[in-house]
Amino acid sequence: MMQRKKVYFKTFGCRTNQFDTQVMISKLSEFDFSNDENSSDIIVVNSCTVTNGADSSVRNYISSMKRKNPSAKVILAGCGSHSKGESLFEDKKVFGVMGHSEKENINEILKIDQPFYQIGDLEHIDSTIVEEFVGKSRAFIKIQEGCNFRCSYCIIPAVRGDARSHKEETILEQVNKLAANGFGEFILTGTNVGSYGQDHNTSMATLLKKISMIRGVRRIRIGSLEPIQINDAFMELLDEPWMAKHLHIALQHTSDKMLEVMNRRNAFKTDMALFNKIADRGYALGTDFIVGHPGEEEKEWQEAIGRVKELPLTHVHAFSYSKRDNTASASMKPEIKGNIAKERHRELTAIVKAKNYAFRREHTSDLEVLLETGKEGIFSGFDQYFNRVEVQSSEDLTSNWVLLNNVEVDSNGNKARL
Repeated sequence: MMQRKKVYFKTFGCRTNQFDTQVMISKLSEFDFSNDENSSDIIVVNSCTVTNGADSSVRNYISSMKRKNPSAKVILAGCGSHSKGESLFEDKKVFGVMGHSEKENINEILKIDQPFYQIGDLEHIDSTIVEEFVGKSRAFIKIQEGCNFRCSYCIIPAVRGDARSHKEETILEQVNKLAANGFGEFILTGTNVGSYGQDHNTSMATLLKKISMIRGVRRIRIGSLEPIQINDAFMELLDEPWMAKHLHIALQHTSDKMLEVMNRRNAFKTDMALFNKIADRGYALGTDFIVGHPGEEEKEWQEAIGRVKELPLTHVHAFSYSKRDNTASASMKPEIKGNIAKERHRELTAIVKAKNYAFRREHTSDLEVLLETGKEGIFSGFDQYFNRVEVQSSEDLTSNWVLLNNVEVDSNGNKARL
């Protein structure tokens, strides 16, 4: 009997890619999943292409594997296969290229023994049910794919296609199976999660209600929402016990001029009202913010940072603008120098870190934490406000829910003993 070939997955980028890797792992019927890149026969690179820098990380990884494990076949998957796959394939940097729509067919694709370029299409939606997440206690559920927004800095619609929702029954079946396997926390992800249901005559609120009724579901988190996607039906769910008390709402900026330049669909006045309304319901609030985008001169920055101070924010994903070829922003002027963007990034994250610390000091009791991994008696996980808590315990609490009171808070994090 021939020995089964070993496959290693290297995942770059967002949670959607992490989910896509789990889909591919679940489809390996004639290969073995491996944790060691150096002894694997095949390396599947699930790539990210959100910035030029993401492209170079993927390229560097591919060249490093050529040195460390020269006999391995390298297969390019993910968003980079749609933007850079052709050139990497022509330059013989990779053995094969597969597009997003080919993930579920990976077992057959890996059997191909001639170099291949199978890019597929951008209208596909996978229907795979992932029943286990390798080494995870929280389950990621991909509910949609693609995006209809056309923000000027973003390449994603070009590599993941327009917004399309997964079938409700597929999502519910997946949650059912995972809940039966002991998963209690579900994170809904996708390229533009809040657009879920627009093409199926349903909505995020309807889906959330249906998921919440499945036995074993304790907490539901939602990836990143756009301000215009939060409607009255969604607001009505904020007091439900299964809603994680943290929402991530992507603003990208707080200067109206910059929002216009970025071709965004939100404006600060309505953003501010929305954030206050949700914070009043006891929620922690995160956002995405791009600093140093072309056109962000000192005047715009001062206005923006003043407004950030007013917002009830607790978390931020701050990005220094990074040029992405073939987007509208790439040719915009004036460009902002890297050192200025870096300083603005530092200023923004420091302000939000202080806001987060103040929030944590006010929320030290009734923290429901799903502990993930732990070693040497220290376990860690997220509370309902999406703050990480470290718990010291002499018993193995991996994948357990704990209710914590009198948590110790310092500027770097939360700690508790059990």
